[in-house]
Amino acid sequence: MTKYMKNKFLIWIIQWFDGLKPLELKDVGIDPRKTALISVDMVKGFCSLGPLASGDVAGIIPAIVKLFEKGHEWGIRNFLLFQDTHDPKTPEFGSFPPHCLKGSREAETIDELKNLSFSHKFRVFEKNSLSPAYKTWFDGWLNKHREVENYIIVGNCTDLCIYSCAMHLRLSANAFNLKRRIIIPENCVATYNMAVETAKKLGAMPHDRELLHKIFLYHLALNGVEVVKSII
Repeated sequence: MTKYMKNKFLIWIIQWFDGLKPLELKDVGIDPRKTALISVDMVKGFCSLGPLASGDVAGIIPAIVKLFEKGHEWGIRNFLLFQDTHDPKTPEFGSFPPHCLKGSREAETIDELKNLSFSHKFRVFEKNSLSPAYKTWFDGWLNKHREVENYIIVGNCTDLCIYSCAMHLRLSANAFNLKRRIIIPENCVATYNMAVETAKKLGAMPHDRELLHKIFLYHLALNGVEVVKSII
């Protein structure tokens, strides 16, 4: 692929991203009783504490809290929280610094969600990998709640755990011929940034937040996930 073609494609991605529209739930016929709102890794270890805490992730907290409040007011009662809760021996620590160890403050749900008046309705799934598909019993929940057809996903990181969560929902629905609508509001997901210079000093892999955020949202849309600017 030539440099020109690459640039042409990236220009298209940017134009697609800039053209995302907000979604008003009440106008699209979604039944709140058949809807689940999923928070991915909105824990202190990615927002305020530890080596992987990110200001970019912390920056989406207000929008997520607002969406939770709006969703509850609208009638959503399925609130699912997927949260890193790592075993000290996880091989993931060969790729990322140790974080969100089980029993640590880093693994705690952020206070902004815990303090919501309806937080007792939250169902927390502890995970030891990027994906909610393994050793979380989430598939058991899906089988038990076949009436839930709509999933709204928020949290971090766009290109890691958000992507893994959305693709698991999309691919499992495809495999079993299930009707399932998956929605990601762009203003409620984020990823981290690591400049090339910083990565070289740390001996780590660089990570361009703006590029990867856009590319992975595009790839989710390519696979049938509905990416919107926000939910109003």
